[in-house]
Amino acid sequence: MKTKTILITGAAGFIGFYLCKRLIEQGHSVVGIDNINDFYDVNLKYDRLKVLGIDASDASQWNTSSKSVSKHMDFTFIRTKIENSEALNKIFQTYTFDVICHLAAQVSVRSSDKRSDDYIETNIKGFSNILECCREYNITRLVYASSSSVYGNAEDTPTQEIASTDYPISFYAATKKSNELMAHVYSHLYKIETIGLRFFTVYGPWGRPDMALFRFTDAVLKGKSIDVFNYGNHVRDFTYIDDIIDGVERTLLHTSKNKALYKLYNIGSSQPVELLDFIENIEAITGIQTQRNMQPLQEGDVHQTWANVEKLKTDYGYQPRTSLKIGVDAFVKWYKSYYI
Repeated sequence: MKTKTILITGAAGFIGFYLCKRLIEQGHSVVGIDNINDFYDVNLKYDRLKVLGIDASDASQWNTSSKSVSKHMDFTFIRTKIENSEALNKIFQTYTFDVICHLAAQVSVRSSDKRSDDYIETNIKGFSNILECCREYNITRLVYASSSSVYGNAEDTPTQEIASTDYPISFYAATKKSNELMAHVYSHLYKIETIGLRFFTVYGPWGRPDMALFRFTDAVLKGKSIDVFNYGNHVRDFTYIDDIIDGVERTLLHTSKNKALYKLYNIGSSQPVELLDFIENIEAITGIQTQRNMQPLQEGDVHQTWANVEKLKTDYGYQPRTSLKIGVDAFVKWYKSYYI
């Protein structure tokens, strides 16, 4: 495969870090940008970058000049905000990108309703800046992160891409739905191929501390009780990070028989798991049982997610392979090596 020059936003994030690593190992030239905000422990983000050979801990808070902080192999990291259109333009003037993967966003369903201004600024204005750069600098393919949350409380499962997304139940989901609509406009008006990936509960080593697997594992290993929302009646399509990266890489670098410029795909395991079974899996691997504090449903949380991934399989050959047991075991081993 011919090597490419690729921009990845959210490069210090969970998925962004893994994608940078995969593409660098394949010999591509990668430029990663991230603002390294403090939504969760910034040291985890710095340590991800260190795996990629980057020490970004001394980078200025907002690097408006877009000067490269450091370089390792074919990876350049720039600390900046996607909301900063001036900085983004300088990056696009400095590098000629073949494709872009946009992963940067304000994350978390539960936080979005309390910090809606931040979500508008990053998820909508920031995405608009990315789209404008695609138009201005003749980028022909943009892969971007959407979310399974756009489906709201979908009644028909496994959920297909044609299911209604008109009734999101969190502000985060509303911003992701907005991204899909904005991408459609740019595909229609400017003939940019936009590929939106609706991620379903991504987990694995180096994962976010606010996610269920991290919180539960942390509590179990520290002998603490865990809060179980919706009295344990959640069902989630947990998807291991390696499977996610396989799918993202395929959409980013390969050409599909589907010639539509505007595409949306579910990307999940298509193997839904009940929350209590998920917790029991963690307990079995750690050998520790913990007390469960059964709590009511949280505002913005959906009852279940279950991805129909046939469209991504057909168009790009996507095939999730990692079982929950293998994935949870890998995470627990990483957690112990990193924190204990």
